[in-house]
Amino acid sequence: MKTIAILLIMQCVLFGMTFSQSKTGTTVGEFLMIEPSARIAGMGNAGVSLHDETQTAYYNPGAIGHFDTYGVQFTHSLWLASIAYDYVAVSIPLQEWGNLYVSGTALNSGEIDVRTVDQPLGTGERYSVNDVALGLGYGRKVSDRFSVGVELNYIQETIWHSSLNAFALNVGTIYEISPDGLRIGASISNFGTEGQFSGKDLRITYDPNPSMNGSNSALPGEVYTDTYSLPVLFRVGVSYPVKIDNNNQLIVVANAYHPNENTESISLGGEWAFMKTFMIRAGYQNLFEQDSETGLTLGTGLLYDMGGSDLHLDYGWADYGRLQSVQMFTLGITF
Repeated sequence: MKTIAILLIMQCVLFGMTFSQSKTGTTVGEFLMIEPSARIAGMGNAGVSLHDETQTAYYNPGAIGHFDTYGVQFTHSLWLASIAYDYVAVSIPLQEWGNLYVSGTALNSGEIDVRTVDQPLGTGERYSVNDVALGLGYGRKVSDRFSVGVELNYIQETIWHSSLNAFALNVGTIYEISPDGLRIGASISNFGTEGQFSGKDLRITYDPNPSMNGSNSALPGEVYTDTYSLPVLFRVGVSYPVKIDNNNQLIVVANAYHPNENTESISLGGEWAFMKTFMIRAGYQNLFEQDSETGLTLGTGLLYDMGGSDLHLDYGWADYGRLQSVQMFTLGITF
């Protein structure tokens, strides 16, 4: 079984290296790269080897195989430039058949003034950008220590009256070296179809021969955009829990990233839990990334035992340099 696990992780590595090429600024669906968990955000967003909350399946579908309870988590964030970001995830255990995972992502820019070269102060019209992703995942344990998972996402991006659609596949594995010890995780995210914008905003009038008198100068036409790929991301990482005493536990995490639209980077973080109720987190994300604006992350959390179910409340803060900072709130329940 160890040999099978190592081979699968190596395949994920090779797969990520094959399809991750330098295409900075040429991908669509960038909202898919926003990490949803406030808890993991406080730990430097290094979540590929974690599986102890519902939203860990975003970082690695292999986590789905470890879910043994029903769970619901909802995240809200006022993202950069006051963009609203929401993410909801639901885990459904199927006993010996494995587990299901359902997710939904929504991003809304709010209304923006339409500006043109001739009217730089605005035309009086307003537009918005709306992004949506719906996901369905499945995972199961292959053994007590090894799990695999997959998630299929439908993606739609809309800018005013034009939109594009795409499908993406996320695949991942998690392997526990020892019970309650070192864990290794690897995943590929957003490997899928290309997207192309279409809509009435791209319709134009066309004059085939402007130098000829009497020709029709208002023929209906349409601008065709290029097709663009999704932001494919390969993650690999480790986590290690350290039990200090009966009331204190520490989890240390580290992730490495290989994207197709940016340079490689490393994220580090940790979580200290007191009496399994109060948590403090810190981390640093995207070390060594070229021209990175990200850096220090902090967070805190509460876990309340309601007798048969657990209520989770988490807060995460991340520094984005000249773009200022981002705050995230996640509310969840497991039962």
